[in-house]
Amino acid sequence: MSTFTILLGGDLIRTPRLDRQVEGSRVIAADAGIGHARLLGLVPELWVGDFDSVPADLPADLAAVPRQTFPAEKDKTDGELAVAAALERGATRLVLAGAFGGKRADHAFLHLALGLRLAEAGTDVLLTSGAQEGIPLLLGTAGFDYADGTLFSILGFSELAGLTVTGAKWPLNQVEVAFGSSLTISNEVRGRLEIALGHGRALLLAHPYPLPES
Repeated sequence: MSTFTILLGGDLIRTPRLDRQVEGSRVIAADAGIGHARLLGLVPELWVGDFDSVPADLPADLAAVPRQTFPAEKDKTDGELAVAAALERGATRLVLAGAFGGKRADHAFLHLALGLRLAEAGTDVLLTSGAQEGIPLLLGTAGFDYADGTLFSILGFSELAGLTVTGAKWPLNQVEVAFGSSLTISNEVRGRLEIALGHGRALLLAHPYPLPES
């Protein structure tokens, strides 16, 4: 499996779990995401974007990263272009670091939807801020390694059917969930979390490293 970490412009904190997830991966930065390279102690092999939000005072090793420059007026975001560059280089697994938060809610939504689309096309995808993780849910059953008490939600991108959740404070058994329902928001892990989905499109959002204010 060829893992690429894509450094995006959203919020990111460094945790031991995140260090393990990006260890040994190849790295591509999307525009302002280059700032996270300094945080994580990484040097990308490629820096993609229109470079309209380059952080100030970059160290020499990051400023010298090879660039792939695009015009500001384009039909893809810098993040999507960075993902495309990783796929061209043979990526089979993507860690989208900095996929949440930041100044652009539209970009955060795009990353969630893009992650789901990539997973459906056969790419293993993890979206992370270090504190929160998003994992696309494909049809069938999947298990997760989160500790007891970890807060999680299931975000539906459509109506869901055949949804079963075990290893949770509030288990579900073969339920239907209307699009826009809050039924699957704010659950907690109790034992081994497993989620089965029979129909629909959804993403697991977990909080393995809750911030103090949350």
